[in-house]
Amino acid sequence: MVDREINRAHLLFLLLFNQVAPAMEFKNLLSVLRKRFLATSATLSTIATTTNASPNPSFTVHFLVNSCGLPLEVAISASKTLKLDQNNTHNSESVLRFLKSHKFDDTQIANLISKSPSILRSRISTNLRPKFQFLLENGFDGERLPKLIMQNTFILRRSLGSHIKPTYEFLKKFLKTEERVVSSVKRASWLLTSDPAKLVPNMELLIREGVPDERVAHLLSSQPRTLMHKVERLVVCIKTVKELGLQPSSATFTEAVRIMVSMTESTWNKKMETFKELGWSEYDIIHAFIRCPLCLAYSEEKIRRAMDFYLKTMKLELEDIISCPMLLSFSIDRRIRPRYHVLKVLVSKGLIKHDNKPAWVFQRSETAFLNNFVFKYAGEVPNLLEMYNAVKTKAI
Repeated sequence: MVDREINRAHLLFLLLFNQVAPAMEFKNLLSVLRKRFLATSATLSTIATTTNASPNPSFTVHFLVNSCGLPLEVAISASKTLKLDQNNTHNSESVLRFLKSHKFDDTQIANLISKSPSILRSRISTNLRPKFQFLLENGFDGERLPKLIMQNTFILRRSLGSHIKPTYEFLKKFLKTEERVVSSVKRASWLLTSDPAKLVPNMELLIREGVPDERVAHLLSSQPRTLMHKVERLVVCIKTVKELGLQPSSATFTEAVRIMVSMTESTWNKKMETFKELGWSEYDIIHAFIRCPLCLAYSEEKIRRAMDFYLKTMKLELEDIISCPMLLSFSIDRRIRPRYHVLKVLVSKGLIKHDNKPAWVFQRSETAFLNNFVFKYAGEVPNLLEMYNAVKTKAI
């Protein structure tokens, strides 16, 4: 009799999904499901005190919703892989307390358990505490720790002794300081759970080719996925970039290699065609790439939109853009257009002379531009700053 009651309660969810779902919206289904779930919780509690039945999904869902803060639909999904024993929730409750003691808020805890329900079965003394302690001692203190775990829950499943610690030490060997390791892992949390052996061959290749150690370290810190490509692919890209005339010791060499290795041959050819359609020769494109490798990394839409603004609105010559390919890297809406409006106002009032080659103005920092072209003329044009900010705001 008891077993039949448990099975009947356990099947309520399945019956609802199989019979009711086709006839109502999902939101209404959840409402019915909540009512049915709450109505059966008392029965389930009574049954639990009179039987030694194995853990059932109904209690697991109840715990995930009421103790962990998961939405009902997420809890139902999680219960498919996680089974909790209602007679023994000590470990799960201890895990929740442990997370809260390490600055995880309720939302983070709910999201963490949604991503990795098995954490509720983790052993604190042999798993969570040693890992958390190591991370805390190596720069991931305060709120950094919860953010790191939320970025990469796989950290909880990786061994501290055989993976996390050796990987951290590998990163620190090349990046030198704790601050750089933390900064790198914040940008790419997968670094801490990846296999360093996959990075080493490409790092050694770059160093053998003459790239300074610090530039390799910078690549590891800022663009680590470049080092995850197959060595054979990187060999070809290095050879090609060297043939274009860039030296491994130059600042743009690793950037050019990074851009090239990230693109397939088809994508590279499409970018070349886009520039040619806009009037660039192959010679122009290659030399622009040498000066500013990023110019070939942008989308076709960004390239065409920038060229259209420079040529049609600002009336620049094509040669002006080719000679300063960095112009393609700037945001038209947030940087170029607002500055162009300021220059037009100043020229119209005779405060500055018209400059046919204003690229240098666009390359200046925000602070330098404001000081030299906005604040400097605040007396003559009182609303200049407001106009500048208004044009920038339209881009948001």
